[in-house]
Amino acid sequence: MNKISNISTFRAFRSTNYTLYFFGRSVSQFGTWMQRTAVVWVIYSMTHSAFMLGLTVFAEQFPSFLFSAFGGVAADRYNRYKIVQITQILSLIQASVLAFLVMTGHQNIWSFLILSVFLGIINAYDVPARQSMINEVVTDDEDLPSALSLSAAMASLAKLLGPALSGIILQQFGAGTCFLINAASFAAVMISISMMKVKIISKKPSNKGTFTELKEGFQYIRKVPSIGLVIVMLSITGLLILPYDTLIPVYAKEIFKGDATTFGYISSFIGAGAVIGTILLASLKKGTSMRKILIFSTLILSLGLVCFSYTTNFYLSMFFATITGFGAVTQFTTCNIIVQSEVIPEMRSRAISILLTAIFGMLPLGSVLTGFISEKIGAPKTLLFEGIAGIIIVLVFRNLLLKERKSHLVNEELLEESEEQFINKI
Repeated sequence: MNKISNISTFRAFRSTNYTLYFFGRSVSQFGTWMQRTAVVWVIYSMTHSAFMLGLTVFAEQFPSFLFSAFGGVAADRYNRYKIVQITQILSLIQASVLAFLVMTGHQNIWSFLILSVFLGIINAYDVPARQSMINEVVTDDEDLPSALSLSAAMASLAKLLGPALSGIILQQFGAGTCFLINAASFAAVMISISMMKVKIISKKPSNKGTFTELKEGFQYIRKVPSIGLVIVMLSITGLLILPYDTLIPVYAKEIFKGDATTFGYISSFIGAGAVIGTILLASLKKGTSMRKILIFSTLILSLGLVCFSYTTNFYLSMFFATITGFGAVTQFTTCNIIVQSEVIPEMRSRAISILLTAIFGMLPLGSVLTGFISEKIGAPKTLLFEGIAGIIIVLVFRNLLLKERKSHLVNEELLEESEEQFINKI
């Protein structure tokens, strides 16, 4: 039985195109996490300001929120492979400019913020195109779950190892080397795409505008509150809880009196929790209540933050950091699974777009809010309040989620009829 399960897990590698995609993307992910770690460490070393940390995260993520809808439309209308190749070239240039500024001693806060905004715009077009590619590079549609699971596991592994490696390089060689390594990593994606043998399907131009299609998506979400509640819960969590990692450099330098290596270790233990969460979700049996998993993971995330906030023992803190990482990745991934599995096919892309837009919009705002509050009351109290806010969210949404889902199942036939009428109407 285990042997069959393992074959099913790795069956996506039967596709040469997916294998090329996976390894090219793996190299790039490691470089990305090294750069992210280096950027926040340099910013905090220059300013010693938690607010500036939050503003830096905002500068990168908020443009993704503003332009992600346009990126999704571009991915549907144009050649996704060309889009990804262009975004990789632009990302390479962005990382190279960072490396040049740091190595020549010309870096300043505004240059980091401007380059972060530039990267955010790039990602708004890169992420939709790259995510859509996974469906095209697998040999068989039945291999798609394997491909998605392997990609998620790879991303979690990069989050685990990238910051630790970055911390060591930061300490030994400086941030410029991290940026150079990231710049080089984008070449792996370009090479892997150039080696793929894919059939480019010509796309029919859409008569509808971007905002018209998004409006239809929001109308659908309003008519299916069992999905809308999940998105609302993730949005609130993205504003009040998930930006906790904005304060990790503060803990590394001020609470644990460490250096860049310490910061890398904390980030890696959070990544370890993410890997464990990915494995748990991949091993769930069919029929498992994903809403109960969502409630459980949010509670674990919240309790992890409460415990981490005032723990001064480094090794015990790493245990709580792992729990926090586990809860965070499990919560977000579970929301994604619920939306993708329950939405009707005609609305799937738009529902996912709304989900991503919600998180892209709330995270940068939450990062600025977290940094601002931390400046006033300190990092430990800020994380403590974030954990308490998470517990309150669980108490508020628990009955709403379970009750709405039960109502959804009882009235499933009526809902399907309503959805069909809605689709015919639009």
